[in-house]
Amino acid sequence: MPVSIDNACINELLTRGVENVYPTREFLEQELKSGRRLTLYTGYDPTAPTLHIGHGITLLKLRQFQELGHKIIMLVGDFTGMIGDPTDKSAARQKLTREQVADNASFYRDQAAAILDFTGENAAEVRYNSHWLAEMKLTDIVELSAHFTVQRLLERDMFERRMKEEKPIYLHEFLYPLMQGYDSVAMNVDGEVGGNDQTFNMLAGRTLMKDLKNKEKFVLTLKLLTDSSGKKMGKTEGNMVALSDTPEDMFGKVMSWPDEMIGNGFELCTRVPAAEISAMAQAMAGGENPRDHKLRLAYEVTKTFLGEAAAQAGQRHFATVIQSKEKPEAIPELKPSAYDIVTVLVEAGFATSKTDARRAIDQGGVKVNDGKVAGYETATAPGDVVQKGKRFFVKVK
Repeated sequence: MPVSIDNACINELLTRGVENVYPTREFLEQELKSGRRLTLYTGYDPTAPTLHIGHGITLLKLRQFQELGHKIIMLVGDFTGMIGDPTDKSAARQKLTREQVADNASFYRDQAAAILDFTGENAAEVRYNSHWLAEMKLTDIVELSAHFTVQRLLERDMFERRMKEEKPIYLHEFLYPLMQGYDSVAMNVDGEVGGNDQTFNMLAGRTLMKDLKNKEKFVLTLKLLTDSSGKKMGKTEGNMVALSDTPEDMFGKVMSWPDEMIGNGFELCTRVPAAEISAMAQAMAGGENPRDHKLRLAYEVTKTFLGEAAAQAGQRHFATVIQSKEKPEAIPELKPSAYDIVTVLVEAGFATSKTDARRAIDQGGVKVNDGKVAGYETATAPGDVVQKGKRFFVKVK
């Protein structure tokens, strides 16, 4: 597949959702206009059994490179996933086993295929960093660590915070950016794409590429999709839009986003042209009700990651269940291990724990047969319809 040097496409690639480019935007622009086929990647540590919308943002950027004819690698961090990325963490991650990361990663390629093309003459490639990191000897790790100073590693915000709070920093957490950085060397890539929270780790790879390959690796960092409090939309914060969500859940979750996220949502999570996004922003700034734009955002996000038919299904469900306040036609059934409301909420997946279930009850968000639940000991019976919030229903068996 020949490489395209279309100016408009290159400008879109370099601007849409982009936070920074290292060493400079001009460097990467020159590379893209050279006509040379670049090889680049994003790494995905399988710390959960599904990709989420934050991963989707990087997949969309990789797709832009792929459409220009460049070589894309989807790197599954099955080795680094066992170490645990300390980025933004106030405590060490719980270590995962090889079996856990393998299970978590089993659907990643299928989910990514909604965005990346894994067939044809310019097929994206899936690789696993255990293929080289698991083969490293202690002498290799010592040699690798000689390219970094403790002072540089301690510059990371999360480590500074932990030191001030007298929380432990484990040695394996220091090794994480070295391991991620070595991925670039092992694959001999030209560049890496990732969220701006991964800047330190990606620049570690840039350092190693300079030292070990005498090569200028570019790093393109992307804006993060954050909620109104500034927290990332992701699994850690509990507000994750998973790429494994049903159409109804994905559509509904996007509709729950605050209005101030509409613009970033369109820019980062859809392929709606930038001119249309700008026009919507101007209309809302002029006093237009953002509701219709959020409905379109929910449709476009669901279409992007799950397909057109899924977006239509999500839209129909939202109009019927949320806007018209009707129950969905098909309600999933559950035979719980016990019939108290707390157990039903947990086993239906409506709460992550019994404490979470009790919190939902305290907030008045739980109903049985349209009646609000007032106490934790409320009993359900076969045939009862349990509802949490506006979107979650289950029929007790």
